[in-house]
Amino acid sequence: MKTLDQIAAELQGYDPQALPAHAVNAFLAEMVGPSPGSETLGLMQALGRVLSHEVVSPINVPAHDNSAMDGYAFAGQALQADAPLHLSIVGTALAGSAYAGSLKQGQCVKIMTGAIMPTGLDTVVPQELVQPGPSSITIAPNAVRQGDNRRFKGEDLQAGNTALAAGTVLLPAALGLLASLGLPTVRVYQRLRVAYFSTGDEILSLGQAPREGAVYDSNRYTVYGLLQRMGIDCIDMGVVPDDPAALEAAFRLAAGRADAIITSGGVSVGEADHTKAMMRKLAHSDTPGEGGVAFWRIAMRPGRPMAVGRIGKVPLFGLPGNPVAVMVTFLAFVRPALWRMMGARADDQNIQPPMLRARSLESIRKKPGRTEYQRAIVGTDADGDLSVKITGQQGSGVLSSMVAANGLLVLHHDQGDVAPGDILDVMVFTGVM
Repeated sequence: MKTLDQIAAELQGYDPQALPAHAVNAFLAEMVGPSPGSETLGLMQALGRVLSHEVVSPINVPAHDNSAMDGYAFAGQALQADAPLHLSIVGTALAGSAYAGSLKQGQCVKIMTGAIMPTGLDTVVPQELVQPGPSSITIAPNAVRQGDNRRFKGEDLQAGNTALAAGTVLLPAALGLLASLGLPTVRVYQRLRVAYFSTGDEILSLGQAPREGAVYDSNRYTVYGLLQRMGIDCIDMGVVPDDPAALEAAFRLAAGRADAIITSGGVSVGEADHTKAMMRKLAHSDTPGEGGVAFWRIAMRPGRPMAVGRIGKVPLFGLPGNPVAVMVTFLAFVRPALWRMMGARADDQNIQPPMLRARSLESIRKKPGRTEYQRAIVGTDADGDLSVKITGQQGSGVLSSMVAANGLLVLHHDQGDVAPGDILDVMVFTGVM
């Protein structure tokens, strides 16, 4: 993890008024590190948590060669390509116990799914593919091949090998895998605590009477929802007015209670300077060398202004005030940084928003030199191929356009105008919102 001074030095190669969006994630990855704390949880409590230690398989899974389906087990070397195979049934192999007998040439056993393969047998024919007799079966030519429908010992997991790497997000399949190893508990990173608040004299909390020039706060509710989807403990600190004493108290309280801080508003050009001034004051005052804050102008739309820094050792993300810009900057930058703080592996596909390629249904104007995140609807065309269209008005205050969308159309930094039929990248919302 680099200091802010080191990051600032690297930023000197970019225009501070037009920092490329792809550079922001690279620098944020250097600014934050995994939460140090871990705890042991039962599997039923570990869903969505991040594995803090590698899990080594204590056993082979499966523990024995076994049947992949209900049918009849036999020695596959007896199969002939041009002739049926007649076998006598001499017993039954049930799941949960080993078949005690031995077989001779021309014999088979009825076997259940998961049952241990009897000694000397290597092939299972499904019961629906045989012609049954009173105590025998006939297998037609080419119905199966030698070795079919047999699961090998350890073909899923082998004892002593890594079953799950540290940093894996524990989704339902991972919980099932841990259970298949007989492990009742698992070590995970502690939950991340994130404090968030909105700033501005013009912001109304729900329940307050409307007044001219004021707007109701929506940002805390969208940020809450985005954090909850990540399994983060949320510390809602409400609305903080543009007052130096109130802002200082809020920042100090947040830094003392949380692992990260998110604010909305107060970072754009022309807004009240109290938020910026307080960020700078607190970032440098308490722990010299640890804190710091940078105000970036990112070459993107929506969400150009953003403040990033630390108060002490606590990362701070100062997002724009417009509702859509808050959500876009969170999804593009804050979410990946928080997953890193939670200890997740950067290459864990379970935490990456699905990125699809879809054909544009319309023309879209786009200037090279900035990344645009346009609210979009992904569907299928008459040929069954993925297609995409924008939701209409793309203003950063049009929150209804996010409700209508199921993804963000990502028009990259160097990309220009879009023509109908162009293939574009779409970040779909499944699993992130």
